[in-house]
Amino acid sequence: MSHDTLNYDVVVVGGGPAGLSASIRLRQLAIAANCDLKVCLLEKGATIGAHIISGAIIDPLSLTELLPNWKNDGAPVTQQVLEDKLQFLTHDKSYTVPSSGFNNSGCFIISLGEFTKWLATQAEGLGVELYPGFAASKLLTNNQGKVVGVVTGDLGVGKDGSKRANFQPGLHITAQHTLLAEGCRGHLSKEVINRFKLDKESQKPSYSIGIKELWEVDSPQYCSGTVAHAIGWPLSMDCYGGGFVYHQTNNRVAVGFFVGLDYKNQLLDPFFELQKFKSHPNNKELLRGGRAIGFGARSVVEGGLQALPKLSFPGGMLLGDGAGLLDVGRMKGIHTAIYSGKLGAEAAFFALFDDNSDHGINKKTNGALAITDYETNLLNSWVGKDLNKSRNLRPGFKWGLIPGLLNGALDQLLLKGGSPWTLSVDKLNCRINRNFSILEPLSGYPQVDGVLVFDKPTSLNLAGVVSEENQPSHLQTEFSTAKDNKLRIYCPAGVFTPTFTPTNCIHCKTCDIKDFDEDFTWKPPEGGSGPNYIAM
Repeated sequence: MSHDTLNYDVVVVGGGPAGLSASIRLRQLAIAANCDLKVCLLEKGATIGAHIISGAIIDPLSLTELLPNWKNDGAPVTQQVLEDKLQFLTHDKSYTVPSSGFNNSGCFIISLGEFTKWLATQAEGLGVELYPGFAASKLLTNNQGKVVGVVTGDLGVGKDGSKRANFQPGLHITAQHTLLAEGCRGHLSKEVINRFKLDKESQKPSYSIGIKELWEVDSPQYCSGTVAHAIGWPLSMDCYGGGFVYHQTNNRVAVGFFVGLDYKNQLLDPFFELQKFKSHPNNKELLRGGRAIGFGARSVVEGGLQALPKLSFPGGMLLGDGAGLLDVGRMKGIHTAIYSGKLGAEAAFFALFDDNSDHGINKKTNGALAITDYETNLLNSWVGKDLNKSRNLRPGFKWGLIPGLLNGALDQLLLKGGSPWTLSVDKLNCRINRNFSILEPLSGYPQVDGVLVFDKPTSLNLAGVVSEENQPSHLQTEFSTAKDNKLRIYCPAGVFTPTFTPTNCIHCKTCDIKDFDEDFTWKPPEGGSGPNYIAM
């Protein structure tokens, strides 16, 4: 069956901060040089911002460098952080503890969905061709193995051989450079890392799952601009993770919880850890009388500098969280994603052009060197320095909460991130405590009341998930009873219970990371399928 082809100079996969910033910078350079540069951006969400989720707090450092007039241009970055605290929780009390790592001075509380939607208007105004609702499903490669673009769609055949009656072949989008900005655990990023062995000199990666609810509150405890992070209860002392409460504008509060996916107790349910966190007296009083208006979840990459893969591959680059650029020391990745998009765009542009032609640029025959410069420039920048400074924080928690905190205090407060050693993660998240036979999650979780504490189906309704029911499953693995039992506990969307329902998927990628058989492959469903996180 024939397919249609579109040709571009650069194709960007992913409509998050990294991908949009890359597309903006490419067109800025092209306009300044008065040259024609065709840039296409693909986003699997139905709209830009539909699949993006974070806490979210942004350091405007790299945004100001990319778009200096962002304030006057209406960026939805208005609520500055006014109060910042870190708390240690017991089941009924909280204790404020000092922390330099969570310093949010000069930062803003935002909706990442609204922010990326605004970034998209900036990109479109510069001439970027945006294609929301188009899922890049496959890589295109030439005879030499170089990536030369992507295929969208082409999802008509399931792993079991089932085929849709109305199946149409995917659209081929070719480009001289392919920039992958898919976020944590992107399926094409995962493929190029494996295909080109980009991680052969890297340490093992580490991940968390972050789960978030958005509330409208009517409480005297609400105070816009307040940021609170919490450690300790309800997690056990051998588990990495914690909660956050961000007081946004218009009486909205983001309440979230993250759990390291290296947790040892396989009966722990991250979704219900958030429900338990909300029942703490501090949070319960804040949320009393309010209502939940949004829900979502996403995996978070935390491997740090030592777990970074090579960031360039034949024909393209890895950007943002897809490359693992979250700064664990500050628990922030938006500003690093924007900066990596900017540097990646500059490398791609100068790999295509130089400044010796009549109109300011000329085609290069030796563009590979400039692509390699992307990684060098990034790691030599403040991004690389910040990642180096925080490289030992996350691995220190492999010994438990208290040793992890003591290691962090030594590493950050005393040695200022300059310790002469580099810690490592011992095992992949999926290889920790593979023994699993009990069917039920941990006891001790609060009773679902539909007011403060929710079940997974109720929360799924708040995620705004829309998927066509008859599409083949995008979750590709060989299922067994044991695997179903385990997946149904740590999946926050109830995909695996009471029956396998892949159309419930909210694209958190936890199954792809945590599956103990290591044969799970998450691929995007049809373009436009999935959650709607614009307000989140």
